[in-house]
Amino acid sequence: MLKSFILLLLFSVSFQAIAQLPVHDSFETAQLSKIWDTSRLVKGAATIQSNIADSGHNALKIILKKGDKYEAGNDSSKVSERAELSEKKQLFSKEYSSYEYSFAMLIPGDFPIVPTRLVIAQWKQECNKEICSDDSPVLALRYTGGNLQITIQTSAFRKVVYETNTDLRNKWIHFRFQTNFSRIKGYIKAWINDKQVLDYEGKTCYAEDRGYNNNSLIYFKMGLYRDTMPAPMTIYIDDYAKKELPNSL
Repeated sequence: MLKSFILLLLFSVSFQAIAQLPVHDSFETAQLSKIWDTSRLVKGAATIQSNIADSGHNALKIILKKGDKYEAGNDSSKVSERAELSEKKQLFSKEYSSYEYSFAMLIPGDFPIVPTRLVIAQWKQECNKEICSDDSPVLALRYTGGNLQITIQTSAFRKVVYETNTDLRNKWIHFRFQTNFSRIKGYIKAWINDKQVLDYEGKTCYAEDRGYNNNSLIYFKMGLYRDTMPAPMTIYIDDYAKKELPNSL
């Protein structure tokens, strides 16, 4: 009985430890941090390696191959495949609250430049009803055909709020986002390599008419999510951090 109680207590302490912000992961340990949900990765798709890193000794390497975490299409979405890290549920962001996310990515020089839809980071509003199950991310970082885009979607229509066709391959790109997801008036601010590229105010998440409950949760994912295609893709990730900010516009 005593041993079972101690194990339960240790699990509770561990659970609480990863439920608190701020969090940071430079991928310096041999195994992935407990802040991550790996259910959107097949075995071996994400490895911590030391050949390429932004800071420290290691970085995360993610490889997506055809058919990995396959998801069938339907009337509103195409067949897709993915290799993504997702934050654990106890770290999800709350609607109407403010947060800052930062991370570094390296897209290799031989990365395929193709018109296939590809999302490399996204913020999804949690949906527990079928009506909203296929909704696009409220905020996304997309890389398609060599074009980098930041998009916001809170209705049937997607807004491209930033884009560049500068060749970003074979160098570390540092992203920082400040977010306040709100169906009334929120904000999204973004920096790329310390240059502010976005300062958006307005509706930043879906409302009840799309099937979402009030006071929604929003979760963050990063890696490779695409329409299915034959060629593999590889991306490197380093220096992830998330913290809560004071609420202000």
